[in-house]
Amino acid sequence: MRADARRNREKLLAIAAAAFAEHGVNTSLEEIARRAGVGIGTLYRHFPTREHLVETVYRREVDLLCHASEDLARRLPPDEALAEWMQQLVGYTATKRGMSDSLRILFDANSEIFADSPSRIARALETLVAAAVAAGTIRKDVAPSDVLQALFGIYSAPATPDWEPRSRRIVSLIMDGLRWGAPKGRGAQ
Repeated sequence: MRADARRNREKLLAIAAAAFAEHGVNTSLEEIARRAGVGIGTLYRHFPTREHLVETVYRREVDLLCHASEDLARRLPPDEALAEWMQQLVGYTATKRGMSDSLRILFDANSEIFADSPSRIARALETLVAAAVAAGTIRKDVAPSDVLQALFGIYSAPATPDWEPRSRRIVSLIMDGLRWGAPKGRGAQ
């Protein structure tokens, strides 16, 4: 793929992810192309159907989230990396919620995109939790599966205008709870 075609494709994916998070999967494809600064023909050359665009956006969002865990772990102290990653999970969840109808169709069609995504996200979280526990910046009795269950609880919250800011506050509360009583955490006693 030529460099300009690759840039157009990435721009389309980023714009589509934001549009799906904001307006849902029925966002106009023409509007996505316009916001990306390309013609509708360019969008269709890269993504022949809406479902193909949704599937590709979903894969990209999972990849970005999983790669973010590695990047954050390199750049930040363990508890801060975990906190930032959980905030990024809110953005991922917002996009996924916006695509839920199309994702359900893909799920019903037994699309392979769901085969490894949940385990990849769980592994990313497990790595960040383990590092924070080892550093003593979160509680030692933390089970990554419990954190994941709490985080995915925000997915099922009602779709109100304040869903995203409220979800971000909830993630901060979860992080405060993880730090409470940690040997080196901010909530150490």
